[in-house]
Amino acid sequence: MDRIRELIERTGILDNAAMDAAKVRQDRLTKPPGSLGILESLSVKVAGITGNPLPELKHRVIITMAGDHGVATEGVSAYPREVTAQMVYNFLNGGAAINVLARHIGARVVVVDMGVAADIDANTGSFVNKKVDYGTASISKGSAMSYEAAIRAIEAGIDVLENELTKGLDIVGVGDMGIGNTTPSSAITAFITGKPAAEVTGRGTGLDDTGLKRKIELVKRALEVNKPDRNDAIDILAKLGGFEIGGMAGVMLAAAAHHVPVVIDGFISGAAALIAYELNHRLKDYLIASHMSVESGHRAILDYIGLKPIIDLEMRLGEGTGAALGINIVDAACKILCEMATFEEAGVSDREER
Repeated sequence: MDRIRELIERTGILDNAAMDAAKVRQDRLTKPPGSLGILESLSVKVAGITGNPLPELKHRVIITMAGDHGVATEGVSAYPREVTAQMVYNFLNGGAAINVLARHIGARVVVVDMGVAADIDANTGSFVNKKVDYGTASISKGSAMSYEAAIRAIEAGIDVLENELTKGLDIVGVGDMGIGNTTPSSAITAFITGKPAAEVTGRGTGLDDTGLKRKIELVKRALEVNKPDRNDAIDILAKLGGFEIGGMAGVMLAAAAHHVPVVIDGFISGAAALIAYELNHRLKDYLIASHMSVESGHRAILDYIGLKPIIDLEMRLGEGTGAALGINIVDAACKILCEMATFEEAGVSDREER
């Protein structure tokens, strides 16, 4: 816990001097001020995060964290629990959607076993074993994990991020894999935002109406059975969460402490962002919301933290797929700032004052 506190204390405010310099340059580029919309504000935000008025995002990483959930055996997913481990191998073999999109944007994918309910036999630099346990317990019957395990999950995420820093890291996207993990994410979202369970619980992998009703009842039961401490984000994670959710929260906290922009994916990484945000409200300044998930609870998460998604492509896959697309747009925003000519550089007449 001391390590988590230390990171939180190290997270400062954004670099206002870098942001001011970036804004001045944005306003001198060969375009009407504000004409590139969110691309302009994104580049200024990244300047503030990195402390560099001309930020370059050469080293891009997607960290995809995997974990299983006890509640998955209670009919909350259209897919069997075994798919989690199978998809981890798919990631490592380069065959999943996140691999395709990561290659598209020139990012490396780091796959982390946070709590898969099977041993992953892998010998590759893109795989990291941080297994806390072989899946969580069912949140409908009691705590997902112990308080100590929740701390270990967050600290494991910190380890992963800090290890990637040694290899080069300018921007990080966070994604997930875990059959059944929209259920604990719905419980976390309902509890922290105060929204009704039915409002923030969606169909996940494609439940029918009967399955959705069962899922909503399980989320309600989890909240009634566990009664987390509203003032203790780690207790919320321990009682309602998942190992990959804790790991992603740790990645976010560490990235902010090291002045690295964090692009969050969809609903599951959003739930992790809720945990991390409750631990450190300054984290908001370092987060970039890549997209708006189809999952009904995602909007509640972004509204609660105060983030606006860059795109809305009606996605709900996870894995970090939305984060990869988001990184691509953030990179484009920074390239506009750094590479586009100013009026003076291009010899173009500026607009006349009228």
